Amino acid sequence: MASTDETAQVGHHASPLGTTPPGPPAGDAAEGRARMPRWLPRAMVLALTLIACFQLGSWAFHQLTGLLINILIAFFLALAIEPAVSWMASYGMRRGLATAIVFLAVLIVSAGFITLLGSMLANQIIDMVEDFPKYVDSVISWINTTFHTELSRVDIQDSLLRSDWLRKYVQNSATGVLDVSTQVLGGLFQLLTITLFAFYFAADGPRLRRALCSVLPPARQAEVLRAWEIAVNKTGGYLYSRGLMALISGIAHYILLESLDVNYAPVLAVWVGLVSQFIPTIGTYLAGALPMLIAFTVDPWYALWVLIFVVVYQQFENYVLQPKLTAKTVDIHPAVAFGSVIAGTALLGAVGALIAIPAVATLQAFLGAYVKRYDVTDDPRVHGRRERASGTLLVRMGRVLRGPREARPAEDAEPRDTA
Repeated sequence: MASTDETAQVGHHASPLGTTPPGPPAGDAAEGRARMPRWLPRAMVLALTLIACFQLGSWAFHQLTGLLINILIAFFLALAIEPAVSWMASYGMRRGLATAIVFLAVLIVSAGFITLLGSMLANQIIDMVEDFPKYVDSVISWINTTFHTELSRVDIQDSLLRSDWLRKYVQNSATGVLDVSTQVLGGLFQLLTITLFAFYFAADGPRLRRALCSVLPPARQAEVLRAWEIAVNKTGGYLYSRGLMALISGIAHYILLESLDVNYAPVLAVWVGLVSQFIPTIGTYLAGALPMLIAFTVDPWYALWVLIFVVVYQQFENYVLQPKLTAKTVDIHPAVAFGSVIAGTALLGAVGALIAIPAVATLQAFLGAYVKRYDVTDDPRVHGRRERASGTLLVRMGRVLRGPREARPAEDAEPRDTA
């Protein structure tokens, strides 16, 4: 036992001079290995903060989507009236007054058109309601004659008035009046919002451009101003070219409707011109439906003539009139225009369909300045033609098949003497 204690004391005194110091206790080593890194809590807090900011930004974006769409519409509307406002401002008129005059003119024209169209529709509805018993009597007489029945208008009227579905329809219509009024008020507020933003964008256009360029370097300022100018030219050119085509279309349809003695020919002509030009893709069919319906009340054959004229005029407009009027304004391929309208409709609905074509034309013109172009080689395939080959595929295959026979010796080719 004494020797053991002495050995321990010797080892204890010799350990400071040794090369291997005594290790820490086992519990302390396990605690050091299980300790969390110092950067991990801060990383977790940062990750949670970023997730919270993303969720908050996503929620705010969805809440402000309607306002952002209104601002986008107002911006394109301001670009459309920018040439007229700048033209009046060049003669010394204040931009605010010039913008107010342009908006007032648009408001007067729109109100006059809506008033005329509403009066036309109201008169047509009144005439149809007054003549409805005659239509019903003619239909009932045709059914009785064709199917040998004994129907009467009084019995049908009583059965309709006592039916359950009519009572439910009236109740649903009464409850839906509040929803319709709410939608009308919301539409008026949206229109007012768009008008105010468009007025400020057009009246304070130079100030807005200066504020935007003040935070950019000089090289970027030139690019922004050039892009702004292109957007103004393309959007204004699109609007004015469409307005000119609407005028020509309205005059052509007015001549047709007046020659057929259709009622309200001027209003119908204005309807066809505006709807067919400013509602892409389906505007032509929507525009032609109303004149066809009014012409059908006069004579069914007149409706057929209107349909034929609408189809023929649409082809004339697509292949003759539109390429010449839009060659210097929104010169984009019809397939690109159609695709842009579909994409705009999928993204923003009817608003996207309206602003898709000027937006794509602006983007195309802006990118065209940064795309390097080369001279195209004079190849027939570029012009859609192919050079005539020395022979068709079948002829060349025949030559290949006849090749071994022609290569045989001459004596084999001569007929043998069988005598």
